[in-house]
Amino acid sequence: MHPAALPAEQLERETKVERTRASGPGGQHRNRVQTAIRLCHEPSGVVAQANERRSQHENLKVAYFRLRVNLALEFRTPLADSAFVSAGEFQPSEPWRSRLRKGRIKVNPTHADFPGILAEVLDRLRLDEDDISQTATAFEVSVSQLVKLLALEPRALHGLNTRRKKSGLKPLRG
Repeated sequence: MHPAALPAEQLERETKVERTRASGPGGQHRNRVQTAIRLCHEPSGVVAQANERRSQHENLKVAYFRLRVNLALEFRTPLADSAFVSAGEFQPSEPWRSRLRKGRIKVNPTHADFPGILAEVLDRLRLDEDDISQTATAFEVSVSQLVKLLALEPRALHGLNTRRKKSGLKPLRG
């Protein structure tokens, strides 16, 4: 399972939490209390932080969501023999299948399942060597639907386009 899709308790066990004081506007509470949060997923070294809220609890929630998105973007699941199936034989995860309606994927980029779904697509893209049409076939959606999903997190689409440019392919537009 990709770390972006781990249950909260397991992700918390694998994450180092640092609490610090936030700088900038926000009043005395923000400047005197350790409300800023920095998280480091120890197995991968991926980090995330949040300090824009006055509440440490709210910043912790935001930081964990950002950590999941960063994990989806930066960490690729190690390939196993079972991953090497054709696009037609590939079985997307339950969160993906539950959001697939008549060839369209419906997921809000702020929903808790979004980072795991994004990671699944990025892992499959790597396996398919960034062949967007092959990956779209594996997920039973059109290329435009897959590009729209990637565009929900601009860094994902940018990363794909950077790799496509190096391969001499045209960029995709979200």
